[in-house]
Amino acid sequence: MADQNILTTEKRTERGSGPAGRLRREGKVPAIVYGLGTESLSVSVPARDLAHILTADTGANTLITLKVDGDSVLALARQIQRDPVRGSLEHVDFIRVRRDVAVTAEVPLHLMGESAGAREGGVVDQQLFSITVEAKPEDIPAALEIDVSTLEIGDQRHVSDLDTPRGVTIMNDPEELVVAVAAPRVTAAEEEEAAAAAEGGEGGAPAEGAPAGEGGEPAESGE
Repeated sequence: MADQNILTTEKRTERGSGPAGRLRREGKVPAIVYGLGTESLSVSVPARDLAHILTADTGANTLITLKVDGDSVLALARQIQRDPVRGSLEHVDFIRVRRDVAVTAEVPLHLMGESAGAREGGVVDQQLFSITVEAKPEDIPAALEIDVSTLEIGDQRHVSDLDTPRGVTIMNDPEELVVAVAAPRVTAAEEEEAAAAAEGGEGGAPAEGAPAGEGGEPAESGE
């Protein structure tokens, strides 16, 4: 995987927004390389190549081989900054990693299947959309999945219910709520309609032809 994701870096000698802007106009992304007790380096990388790597299923957890001064450095992209309007890459931090040393990473959490409760009108409420894991760089999963097809209305799933591949440790609180299936939501109009129906059923007029007196006895005529 790493051999397929190679970025050739160029050293940056100028700092500040002006030089950074010129690099972006040239199709490059300003970056920093740090970690493993080494001195941080200011570099730039080709924007198109980096964008292509980050669109992989593993996203920011894709192992990247950086070519730095003729050396090959294994790294992960972190602190990815994008232009809020165009979405173009503005800056990225690369953290050096080793294949045999575990690192922490944010992994997306996907729901699989259609909830049984949802088929009955319930609402699937996902509370957690990513999970923090610790694993060796090559063991970081692209995503974690949780099957909700058996969940009925009122059922919940927590972090402790997640299955993880071998070598992957979840760092979140085991009791943290991932997803719940809630009862159908009642709109204000439906509540008003139900209340009106309940009021109409109380103290209604006697049915036609029914005696007016109490206990079903005929009312006295008063004559």
